[in-house]
Amino acid sequence: MPDRLKKLLDLLHESPTDSFILFAVAKEYENLNNQEEALNFYVKLFELNSAYVGLYYHWGKLLEELDQTEKAIEVYSLGIDISLKLKDAHAENELRAAKYNCELLL
Repeated sequence: MPDRLKKLLDLLHESPTDSFILFAVAKEYENLNNQEEALNFYVKLFELNSAYVGLYYHWGKLLEELDQTEKAIEVYSLGIDISLKLKDAHAENELRAAKYNCELLL
């Protein structure tokens, strides 16, 4: 196991509900080309803290890479709803663009 991932998992063990650490673990698994584990951690983060707006773009992009276009569109839509509730215009615009580009693939 790479050192960085081990450190992140150790931190997660100490703080299992820390959204940022869950997100970092998911990204690290992505960086290691372990999409299945990355996806598992994105889902865990969603279940724990669906208001973590940074989740949706990366989760959707991973689903696109896995040829799960319709699911990616659903994730982007969820993220748009959350970003509207949080009044996060930057995230909303980013997610709308990602969703639009994804819809072009259908």
